[in-house]
Amino acid sequence: MNPVEGGTTPSITTLESREIYRNQWLRLREDKILRSNGKPGIYGVVDKDDCAVIIPIDRGRVWLVEQFRYTIQERALELPQGGWEMKVDDPEELARGELKEETGLHASEMTCLGWMWIAYGFTRQRQHVFLATGLTAREKDPDPEEHDLSISSVTVEEFEDMMLTGRIRDASTLGAWGLYLLWKARQRAGASEVLDAPASLEGPESLKPDGIF
Repeated sequence: MNPVEGGTTPSITTLESREIYRNQWLRLREDKILRSNGKPGIYGVVDKDDCAVIIPIDRGRVWLVEQFRYTIQERALELPQGGWEMKVDDPEELARGELKEETGLHASEMTCLGWMWIAYGFTRQRQHVFLATGLTAREKDPDPEEHDLSISSVTVEEFEDMMLTGRIRDASTLGAWGLYLLWKARQRAGASEVLDAPASLEGPESLKPDGIF
């Protein structure tokens, strides 16, 4: 049986695996499988290295990038994101690098909010989610593939309206923002507990990091 994360027993067994195609960005394989109900089948899997998506927030504004996405033949507005097509040992280094490449921004503080699987119906790729605060502008360093990339900042209210109205449809952006809202709610709940504690047990007057609204 195949080992899976979490130590659970898989309900699908890999019988055979062969590589169909690869380039510098991805590897495509086709696996012959056997389901727990005894039915055989095939599975096409795209293997990609880890990537990162970054939420840059500064004084109540969110920084976004826009570029032409070839697969959908449209320009798309989204949070800065990407990968280095190589094994990632330090997700924060990757996130800082992508932030600089796409926006020219440097963050004094990067907070890891967690990670997500991207489209695991057909691909195996982790996406690390980082909150970037304390932003300062530096020179951009875009990849050749990012030749048409533009950057802008919008208020949080405008950003959320864009997601609700469909101006932004990028799943990574929507997922990252949802994770951020959950993290922010817990931060505020923790701060409230400290403020409600007896005076002798209270912590610092402000527990809210710079840039967090």
